[in-house]
Amino acid sequence: MSVPSEGAAAGGFSGGRARPAGGFGTGHTLPAAVLWDMDGTLVDTEPYWIAAEQALVAEHGGRWSTEDAHGLVGNDLPTSARVLRERGGVDLTPEEIVDRLLDEVVARTRALMPWRPGARELLGQLHDAGMPTALVTMSYRRLAEPVLDALAPRTFTVSVTGDEVDNGKPHPEPYLAAAAALQVDPAECLAIEDSPTGVASALAAGCMVLGVPHVVALVEGPRLALRPSLSGLGLADLRSLASALAAGGPLR
Repeated sequence: MSVPSEGAAAGGFSGGRARPAGGFGTGHTLPAAVLWDMDGTLVDTEPYWIAAEQALVAEHGGRWSTEDAHGLVGNDLPTSARVLRERGGVDLTPEEIVDRLLDEVVARTRALMPWRPGARELLGQLHDAGMPTALVTMSYRRLAEPVLDALAPRTFTVSVTGDEVDNGKPHPEPYLAAAAALQVDPAECLAIEDSPTGVASALAAGCMVLGVPHVVALVEGPRLALRPSLSGLGLADLRSLASALAAGGPLR
């Protein structure tokens, strides 16, 4: 788990956890914090992952369809690597598969940062308003860092990556870890996700969820609202949405 180093100098963070005076999210306005998925939600790296998977499988004499790739969306990397070994015939260890995939996706991301529509603008609004935020991604730290570096300093209050948790999504640990680092109740947090696996993780942690489906379809349900895009959404929209989700009322 990572907290931006600038925060310590500013008096906002200490010892790898967010520790502002009184803690974050001490008021009653919802959400107390906004927790962001990365791949497919903040940045459109899914095509990079799919291309890397297909190239690696082809190198080992196999074929990897788009449908095969969609089945891995939102998974933690060790799980995806095991599937590539078993179904794709990739004759490497899971650790080697993860490294090969990351090498390719990190290189592509550094060459062209593929922001999702409206995501950077909404994130900027949250930052300007002082809303606590966390990046909660199953990608490893070395892929998250180029994304964080492309944003203004301290845009995210904290970040949790796939190589920093014992259990990846759909387990609730990543979102529970983010809420703990922000010192907020997960039930008062709004997670933004694009995949069923990520949505399941956030809901299992007790979060409210804004689903913005991208590669894989989502189905609306309790504490889960769907929107086709983040374009045009602002902090006021997230507050209205979180209040409705918390109350179990109709969504506008």
